[in-house]
Amino acid sequence: MKSKYVKIYDDILNKIENNIYKVGDCLPSEADLMKEYEVSRDTIRKSLNMLVTNGYITKARGKLATVSDIHKLNFPIAKITSFSELSQQEHMESQTILEEFQVVKNNKYIMDKLNLTEEQEVWNILRTRRIDGERVILDQDYIRRDIVDGLTEEICTDSIYKYIEQELNIQIGYAKKEITVQKVSELDRKYLDIKDDEMIVVVKSYTYLSDGRLFQYTISKHRADRFKFVEFAVRTNPNLLPVELMLNKQL
Repeated sequence: MKSKYVKIYDDILNKIENNIYKVGDCLPSEADLMKEYEVSRDTIRKSLNMLVTNGYITKARGKLATVSDIHKLNFPIAKITSFSELSQQEHMESQTILEEFQVVKNNKYIMDKLNLTEEQEVWNILRTRRIDGERVILDQDYIRRDIVDGLTEEICTDSIYKYIEQELNIQIGYAKKEITVQKVSELDRKYLDIKDDEMIVVVKSYTYLSDGRLFQYTISKHRADRFKFVEFAVRTNPNLLPVELMLNKQL
């Protein structure tokens, strides 16, 4: 059975999706919502906070919550997709701004993430992504220089993956990703067009070459109101043996 605050969340979300509450509209006050749903202020705040976290409304202290633009860009979780590829797929007006570009070494945090010795060199690349004129993604990339050498500012503002695959003829294989929702930091506010009360979606990726070598660690921060993270899931029957085991038994 759903909790009261989840039922209220679902009801308000349904009104947003059916344009009863339109983009830019103010929601009723907490007091009015308490009367409408006959619940406590704490329950209403839980519902509103869920709507904020998922990007459907914005809420500032002392002001009524307002409905956000719920059009969100599809961000594929299971695919390794560059920002330029995503821009083309979604037919969006975009721009990459290179904020930092340098070679670092003797950084224990970075070297541990990439399983390197502290003497090895790593590209440290910080890029802001603009969509429709707004800064909505902040990408912090750490890339092994011994594998990907010759990077330039021009390559970083175009597509690093295109350079790796087309110029260096290196095949990118797979990635392990971790997705969390966090409060915005001062760094986020500096580089992204974000409001104080918003949450941010953080995607940490470990990306490997086709030969199994880890070459990139990325911290990618996305404004929650502009993206939805999508995946194609397949049901695996736990009562059936994997194909490989079935074949082995037959042999």
